Amino acid sequence: MTRVYVDMVADLFHYGHANFLRQAKQFGDHLIVGIHSDEVVSGYKRTPIMSMEERIETVSSCRYVDEVVPDAPLAVDQEWLNIHRVDLVVHGDDFSDDMRQLCYKIPIDLGILRLVSYTSEISTTEIIQRIKNM
Repeated sequence: MTRVYVDMVADLFHYGHANFLRQAKQFGDHLIVGIHSDEVVSGYKRTPIMSMEERIETVSSCRYVDEVVPDAPLAVDQEWLNIHRVDLVVHGDDFSDDMRQLCYKIPIDLGILRLVSYTSEISTTEIIQRIKNM
């Protein structure tokens, strides 16, 4: 069994998130989704609108997801990979090289990071902007 790991904020869950999870699931048999805490997200982005608990419940309902883990670290390290028995790590191709190195240096070094296409037609930021414009 191949265990695939992704991490995400998953704020205002939309079809771009579902598309990401669908693509990630194609790499293996068991998809583990790590959800970042509000504090972690606030440190590099904006504060999420939905609480971590709400985001966990939403992601748990997605048919591609087998397991959800709270309080995912921003940087995936060897201990995290070992604890969750991760075979592959997947992320969208929208990350800069600097952020990719910061967050996924260990999976990159191990040769277990895979990138999938980012769904550019929609984003949480765009949804927030739509609401502001209404």
